[in-house]
Amino acid sequence: MSHTKNLLLFFPILFLASCVAATGHYDYVQPVYVGPGVGLGTIIAVVISWSRNKSILWAIIHGILGWLYVIYALLFSKK
Repeated sequence: MSHTKNLLLFFPILFLASCVAATGHYDYVQPVYVGPGVGLGTIIAVVISWSRNKSILWAIIHGILGWLYVIYALLFSKK
């Protein structure tokens, strides 16, 4: 259980650290286009869902949920 608690503390800290704005003044920031695609959270969620349930419907639903399902699967793993 200690490993799970460490992960639950690590991800929010990493997220907050990535949201902190850099100090300094920038005159121009180039816009970034993020196109549609399949993210890492979706892929991990689908793989975990398929290995646990062997159902395409559940894999699609869990793929939509992405990282939420990955965290849920870490917390409540089947034995």
